[in-house]
Amino acid sequence: MGNLVEIKRISKNYFNKKALDNLSLNIEEGKVLGILGPNGSGKTTLIKIMTGLLRQSSGELLIDGHKVGVYTKSIVSYLPDRNFLYNWMIIKDALNFYSDFYYDFDEKRAEELLHFMQLEKNMKITSLSKGMMEKLNLILVLSRKAKLYILDEPIAGVDPVARDQILDAIIKNYDSNSSMIVTTHLVRDMESLFDDVAFLKDGKIILEGNAESLREEKNKSIDEIYKEVFSN
Repeated sequence: MGNLVEIKRISKNYFNKKALDNLSLNIEEGKVLGILGPNGSGKTTLIKIMTGLLRQSSGELLIDGHKVGVYTKSIVSYLPDRNFLYNWMIIKDALNFYSDFYYDFDEKRAEELLHFMQLEKNMKITSLSKGMMEKLNLILVLSRKAKLYILDEPIAGVDPVARDQILDAIIKNYDSNSSMIVTTHLVRDMESLFDDVAFLKDGKIILEGNAESLREEKNKSIDEIYKEVFSN
């Protein structure tokens, strides 16, 4: 398979600070990539450039052979690290909003995920707990038939029960013909998802590769490798 995403020597500067420093990375079609690093390592900056919310200071980024723009936004389904729904909504309104906005929104898949996550259409957005809100946002993102799914810290701050349900939903509903990027610092809980991993520190990739190959090479879990890399 070819590369769905090609990142070539990307840098992002904020005044005197480099959020990303000459970073290069490829993401293959049909693979799940974990971008791993502590808070402030550059994960969210990279994601925002890929989704068109920020522009790089230098370098090139191609998604499905195209620079970030109208086309790439149409094939990328993005879960940000904060809620993006209006407080006046009930869950049914959120589903209708996505259905109107995205041509690739699959209402049947959304219904199935609502049932799996034990959410009701008449629930008010303002009544949802943090874990329930994470579930709803994930339902909306996974119900699109996208080429690339980007999940920014999808289980941060939710309780263990909600965390397990969210991970199960990702595993069972991810389209294997698409690619997925997951950023996280909660590596132990999520490492079973990853085909490939990239460890990000101070805007640079300091280690990357196939997850299983790294486990065999170092005789450690990805979580143990993470702790080793970032304790130095």
